[in-house]
Amino acid sequence: MSDSPQHRIFAMLDVDGDGAITHEEYLARVDRVASAVGRDADHAIVAASRTAHEAVFRDMDADRDGRVTFEEYRTWVGHDAFERSCRPALGSLFDIADTDADGRLDRDRFIRLRTAGGNAETDAAAAFDALDTDRDGLVDRDAYLAGIRSFVTNANSPMAAAYGAAQPVPGRS
Repeated sequence: MSDSPQHRIFAMLDVDGDGAITHEEYLARVDRVASAVGRDADHAIVAASRTAHEAVFRDMDADRDGRVTFEEYRTWVGHDAFERSCRPALGSLFDIADTDADGRLDRDRFIRLRTAGGNAETDAAAAFDALDTDRDGLVDRDAYLAGIRSFVTNANSPMAAAYGAAQPVPGRS
């Protein structure tokens, strides 16, 4: 079993563990984050996030069958995909949680964002602690996105803590 960032993220996104990320699984994370932070599902920021996540899913789903297998995900993921579509989608989730629109999340909002997205609370708390380098009790949007980008592209990031121990990927060893 690989402990690669790709396996860890895929396992988190494959909510039902059936070996594929469905369109519904992927888009549901937007609504889970909105609900976790008390945003109305019809809020413009939530709608923008859905649009950004639709673009990511279309980008990942190479064969256009509505399911992203690990092989599709592994082929897709990386620096270019992050900059092209992940940054806007992940930034939009941050924006949903940033209800005062100051570009920063406190520990509670950060943990709500990450747990609604599929991380364990203890892992999200560890990631917050690692990203809050100045210990002001806040993580800003740029540091958050840089942390995820670094984890996705080279596995070296404070955000690695958010993904906890490796999760088995169905159909893979």
